Amino acid sequence: MNYELLCSKVIAVTRLTGNFIRKEAMSFDANAIEYKGLNDLVSYVDKNAEKQIVKNLTKILPEAGFITEEETENVKGQTYTWIIDPLDGTTNFIHGIPTYSISIALYENDQPVIGVVYEINRGEMFAAYRGGGAYLNNKPIRVSQNNNLSKCLLATGFPYYQFDKQPQYIQLFTEMMQQCHGLRRIGSAAVDLAYVACGRFDAYFEYNLNSYDVAAGAFIVQQAGGTILNFSGGEEIFETREVLATNGQVTDEILSTIKKYF
Repeated sequence: MNYELLCSKVIAVTRLTGNFIRKEAMSFDANAIEYKGLNDLVSYVDKNAEKQIVKNLTKILPEAGFITEEETENVKGQTYTWIIDPLDGTTNFIHGIPTYSISIALYENDQPVIGVVYEINRGEMFAAYRGGGAYLNNKPIRVSQNNNLSKCLLATGFPYYQFDKQPQYIQLFTEMMQQCHGLRRIGSAAVDLAYVACGRFDAYFEYNLNSYDVAAGAFIVQQAGGTILNFSGGEEIFETREVLATNGQVTDEILSTIKKYF
C-alpha cells in the first residue's frame, strides 16, 4: 500500500469535515447538546462530522472497519481499521473556546500506519504515515531536544469522571508543576499530542483516555521521534487508558514521578 498517497487522501477528507465544523461553530446553539454520561457531552456537530468522515473514508478504503467515538459505525476490520474522533475537544467547541480537532488513525493488522490531527481554528494539519516521518502543513516536524525538565513545558488533562484517582492526580500535578517550566491543560488530547510532536510541548500525560482520543496523535509523536508509554512504562496505551508522550529526553524523569502516584 502507498501510505503517502493514502495519507494525502485522508488529509483531504479531514479538511472537508473541518470546514463543516468551522461553519457550524459560527451559529452553534449551546442548548443543542446531549449527555452521554457525567460531563460527557456530544452535539449534532460531532455526529454529523463522524458520518461525513466514515462515508468518505469508506470510498477510499472500502474493506476497512471503524472504531468511532459516536459509534455511528463500529466494526473492526479484518486487516484495516480506522480509529476516529470527529471532534476532540467537544466541551471547548460547545463553550466557544477555540481549541478542538479532528483525529483519524488507520491501523493495519493492529499497527498504526497513518495518523492525522487537524486543529481546526488555526488550520494546522498534523500528519504522519509509516516510514515517512511527521508533518505540519506539509513541513517536517520533530520533537524538542530539551533534556532539562526545569525548562520543559508540559501538558495534561483533567478527568471528568472516574474521580477516585483524582487525589493522587492532584498530588502529581503539584510535584510536576514544581519541577517544570509550566503545566498546560488545553482540552484536546489529540492537539496535546500533536504539540509534543512539533516540539511546542516537551511532554504530555493523561489517564482515562480512549483509543480514538490518542491513536492518531500518539503515532504522529512516534514518527516525529518521540516516545509513547503508559504510566507503568509499558507500550499498552489503549488497554491501560494511560498516555505519557515525551520528546524522549525527559522520559525517565517524568515517569519516575508518575510512578509515585500511579
